[in-house]
Amino acid sequence: MQQGSKMERRTVLKAAGASLAVAGLGATATACGGDSGSGGGTVTIRYSWWGAEDRAQRINKTIALFEKKYPKIKVKTDFQPYTDFWKKFNTQASGGNPPDVFQNAIGFLRKYDAKNVLLDLSAQVEAGNLSMDGFREGLEKFGEIDGKLLGVPVGSNSMALVIDKPVYTRAGVKPEQGWTWDDFHEAMTRVRDRTGRAGDSGMYGVMYLYDLYLRQNGKAFFTEDGLGFSEADLTAWWSKAEKDVRSGLFADPKKVAQIKPKSALSAELAGSEYTWDNFTVRYTSEGKSEYGLAPIPTTDGKRTGQYLGSLMLSAYKRTEHPKEVAQFIDFMVHDPEVAKIMGYDRGVPTTQAQYDAYRPSDPVNQAIAAYEQSLVDAGVLEAITPHPNGADICEAAFLRIAEEMALGERSVGDAVKQFFTESKTALVG
Repeated sequence: MQQGSKMERRTVLKAAGASLAVAGLGATATACGGDSGSGGGTVTIRYSWWGAEDRAQRINKTIALFEKKYPKIKVKTDFQPYTDFWKKFNTQASGGNPPDVFQNAIGFLRKYDAKNVLLDLSAQVEAGNLSMDGFREGLEKFGEIDGKLLGVPVGSNSMALVIDKPVYTRAGVKPEQGWTWDDFHEAMTRVRDRTGRAGDSGMYGVMYLYDLYLRQNGKAFFTEDGLGFSEADLTAWWSKAEKDVRSGLFADPKKVAQIKPKSALSAELAGSEYTWDNFTVRYTSEGKSEYGLAPIPTTDGKRTGQYLGSLMLSAYKRTEHPKEVAQFIDFMVHDPEVAKIMGYDRGVPTTQAQYDAYRPSDPVNQAIAAYEQSLVDAGVLEAITPHPNGADICEAAFLRIAEEMALGERSVGDAVKQFFTESKTALVG
């Protein structure tokens, strides 16, 4: 998940350019560090992430705490919007000069492992510089690929249906754990007929939601080395999308495109929208209504196919300071004060110590925590499907081609063929 893209992809929705003010914060935090290996045994490590300015401000505060605890380790920072981050990272990695530690997502692990960019942190765990104890259920093995520890989870999230609560109330719809896709279709019909609003913003470009649907039916979007579904499967999924747009169950794609980057839900074009649970704060800031989190529909009334996704911290394979990088990661995922500063900016804290340290007081973040706990209580969480090298390219193609189809620029058949053509190329590479 990439959480990246839809991910945070996952933070794509709130990514923004770095301002001079925030760049100044980073410079202030690191100005005294000097170059790596500078006087008095002090070393400098480089840390990069994607996100908006608010995230940068929070992270710089946590770095100040880290440097206070480890005065001989200085941290040089850099951040970019999601797309710009990966463009810059690719250039750095190709030149053999990526940051020592960086924000990462599941869709990039195999890709950069295959390029010999990622450090296997297992040795640092064995050396006692990094602890993998105390992680919440479903996250303990999240960053492990082929027996290597390539990333450490820093914030969790899961797919959810974000609803406009007053709209759902007027429609007489109350989603509950275990409701089916037929129930969801009926709910969308009620929203349309009783409120005059489309039931949903249009869910057929959301790769991670389609993955859940496939998992409910014994398949998955990805296998370890390719796609886990057929052209016939995707044709059925996108054909239903086309039908539901025509019937008004889903918002008019042209109107949805016109109001971007604002969401169709907060723009009152639709009564619901599928996304990651920690994005709920977006709708509250954009819209005028009250929003809530509803469960993912099921095929059989039981299995949702859900898993906890996560942003991660990864390290450069040839960093000159693996011990210091490991100590930095350990601090960022275990220290309670870090959780109090970061809140749910990168998702719900992944370790129990940090989860317990930050108890949100606002209704939105309380709802996020309650939603993730409800998934644990319902016993629906499963292991995430491994993402192959090239998964990030497939995700971007899925989103783009689905939008082209929705806007009438491609037929369903052409869209399906184009996606499989681009994916096969990406997954071979």
